[in-house]
Amino acid sequence: MSVPTRQFELIGAPFDGASTLGFPGSRFAPDRIRHALRWITQRVEHGEVFSLESGQLHPAPRLADGGDAEVVAHDLMTTLANTSARVSDSVRAGNVPILLGGDDCFLFAGTQGLHDATEGTVAVIHFDAHLDVMDANVQQGTHSQSSGMRRSLELARASTEHSIQVGLRHFNFPSSRDYLEDSGLARITAAQFTELGTEAAVARILERIAGADHVHFSFDIDAIDPAHAPGAGALEPGGITSRQAIDAVSALAPYCDSFAVTEVNPMTDHQDMTATLAAYLCYYFAVFGQEPAAQ
Repeated sequence: MSVPTRQFELIGAPFDGASTLGFPGSRFAPDRIRHALRWITQRVEHGEVFSLESGQLHPAPRLADGGDAEVVAHDLMTTLANTSARVSDSVRAGNVPILLGGDDCFLFAGTQGLHDATEGTVAVIHFDAHLDVMDANVQQGTHSQSSGMRRSLELARASTEHSIQVGLRHFNFPSSRDYLEDSGLARITAAQFTELGTEAAVARILERIAGADHVHFSFDIDAIDPAHAPGAGALEPGGITSRQAIDAVSALAPYCDSFAVTEVNPMTDHQDMTATLAAYLCYYFAVFGQEPAAQ
């Protein structure tokens, strides 16, 4: 059995101080996701894990737990800076970081962490029910769960041209429409994802990110329909299914240099359904992302 090329590092971000519109409680998610991961990883034997769906043995991913970033409950900006630096340290150490939020302000911290530790352009794959391109408002300020994509694409080497949002649905601010039109940011709504099918949607995403030097993949759990993920920061019916999410994450993993799962909310979850799904997304990312895609 060959040794997998890439090593993955879990980094917790137990903070929900920027969830000013949605339900608070995602600070408890890293622990619940880790608990669910232990249930998954106990099936590893002799360095391998058996996939019932492919019928194949896979090398167990090298998945280390690096503990939590240093969050500061009363200080959002320090928390973002510390988490970004922690992601950067992981990348510089040769790892693929898997960031466990926390609220979706960590979309920005994850992107910045990869950006600051690398050279060249950085694309963002953003699965979310919402756009997260708010510039500023009185209730949320400039860095919140509603602004992570906009702040990410303002980084010096972030590439809007190669970035894409997936799973969007329902209604948003008119000012966000103006930003989309001005920026040219690509998107696949949840309805379009279902109409296209997972394989074609993934192909469209890969076409979009082609040419970027690095890719950060951030997955807000509310991209998934609340029937499959009831413990989210906000409940938006009509999302993608858990099956679609697992298949998309598995297919995109080899092309990504970092991953984040945000907005899992154990306070509103039902019997850890959502935390368990988030853990599976992380594990599928690690299993199928062990060998990077050829550039």
